[in-house]
Formats: sequence, C-alpha cells, structure tokens
Amino acid sequence: MPDTAAETPTGDDFRKRRFRFDLFLVLTWLASVATVIALVWIVWSILQAAFPAMAATGFSFFTNAVWNPNRNIYGIFPFLNGTAGSSGFALLLALPLGVAIAIFLSEDFLPSAIRQVVRFVVELLAAIPSVVYGLWGIAVIIPMVQSWGGFLSQKFGFLPIFAPPATGNSMLTASLVLALMVLPTITAISRTALVAVPKTLREGSYAVGATRWETIFKVLLPTAAPGIVAATILAFGRAMGETMAVAMLIGNSPRLTWSLLSPAGTLAGLLANQFGEASGMQVSALMYAALTLVLLTLLVNIAGELVLRHTQKTIAGIR
Repeated sequence: MPDTAAETPTGDDFRKRRFRFDLFLVLTWLASVATVIALVWIVWSILQAAFPAMAATGFSFFTNAVWNPNRNIYGIFPFLNGTAGSSGFALLLALPLGVAIAIFLSEDFLPSAIRQVVRFVVELLAAIPSVVYGLWGIAVIIPMVQSWGGFLSQKFGFLPIFAPPATGNSMLTASLVLALMVLPTITAISRTALVAVPKTLREGSYAVGATRWETIFKVLLPTAAPGIVAATILAFGRAMGETMAVAMLIGNSPRLTWSLLSPAGTLAGLLANQFGEASGMQVSALMYAALTLVLLTLLVNIAGELVLRHTQKTIAGIR
C-alpha cells in the first residue's frame, strides 16, 4: 500500500500555494494598472502641452488647410488627408496580398519544409528597420513611380487621384512601401487564424462535395474572419503611426492634394520634421497634432473592436 499520508497536502501546503497564487495575482494586477496609468499619464502630458493651441485654434485646427508657423496659422487638414490616404491605400494593397499568402501558407499547397521557409522570409520583413525601407524606397520605388507616374498622369490625369504633376516623392511611393511594411502583420495573424480553424469544418465541407476553393472561401475565410479583422486593425494602426520611412518618401508637403502622384504629408512626418526646431506656439500646435494622432489610433481600434465583435457573433454558429 502506498503511503498516502505523505502525499496528502497539509494545511501549511495549501496556505503556501494560496500565497503564491495571490502574489502572482497581485503582480499581474499591478502590471495592468501600471500600463493604464502610463497611458493616461502620456495622454495627459500631451493634452497639457497642447492646451494653448487648442484654446487658440479650436476646431478650425482640423479644417484649416494652412500650416504656417511664421504667421502662427496652424491647420492639419492636409496632414489628416495624407495620413488617411497613405494608410488606406497601403492597406488596400496589403490586405488581399497578405490574406492570399496566409491561405497559401496554411493549406497544403507546398511541402511543409518549403512553407516554413516562405513563412520565415515573410515574417522577417517585420524585422527590417523603417529607415532601411525608406532608403530602399528612395533607391527603387521612387524611380519606378517616376516612370509609371508620368504614364498614369497622361492617360488618367482627368481622375483626381492621378492628377498631374507626377513626382517621385509622393503619396503613392509612401503607400507602396507602407504596404510592404504591414504585410508581415496581416500575413502572420491571418495565417494563425486560418490554422486555428477546426479540421472538422474542412472535413465536413469536403464530405458534402465542396471543392478545395469552395472550402477556403465559404468555410475557412468566414470562420477565420475575426483574426483577419484583428490583423487589419493592427496593420492600419501601424501604417498610421509609421514615421521614418514615410517622412523619407512622401514629400512632406503641407499643401492639400487628392492625387496619389503628388507630394503630401502625414501627422507623424509633421512631428518628426518640425518638433526639433519648434518653439512657442508651434510646439503646442505639434502637441495638438500628436494628440490627434493618438485619438485617431484609439478610434480605429474602437471601430475595429466593434467590427470584430459583430463578426464573432455572425460566425458563432459556424464554429
């Protein structure tokens, strides 16, 4: 007979275990609270510095298209347009490509060893510093945009998005590089979501006579939709906050433009280019722009969370 008395936990053992569990709980609680406090502290500090500009410009700060520190006129509408335009166009390019690569890596189109190599190479793109992307864009993408931009402006210049003049440093150049930068995020998270789909769903789809592509588009993608939505949110936030590569490629123009072939500006680029030499009211205006960028990112995440919850409810019966 085994000695059960030696194996039975005593009251001291339970107290020690409870103490260790409570200590872990306290540490995690403190870490969570510290994160929230740090975020509130950052926002409050930016808000305090931005208050003079907020009082001076009010809501016209968002609608005014003129940014002239010499005359103390500050409006960020061109930079809002550039931020939304470059990020949105980059996401429009990267999302279909990223989901397609995720499907390719999650299904048995290639042997496992080759899939792992391709996966590693795609995810390695996330490790490249943004300044390297900027230099690569200057050396490779700008000449391409200069070559094709002239053709697009000549043939489709009647469309506002291709209106001339076509320049190398433009919103299109920045968007192409941004698309490559956010591609690993979309691919990695979308692939994880597709791999997590239960095998029974695949087998059930094949059992009722569905083809491979019917299974992918009608079963796997709808089921993995929450993960793909999460990837889209993260990629859009990354694109909105990207600074160095965009500042090197977009042209940093304060003028309002709707053309992809013309120089533009973003909020992140505005902060990077002007904060070092700013003084007086210009510092407060830049802090106001920084607060706007933070709030935009927050709104994007809130909207994405709402879409994510709606998507989860929609596919609740599929899983």
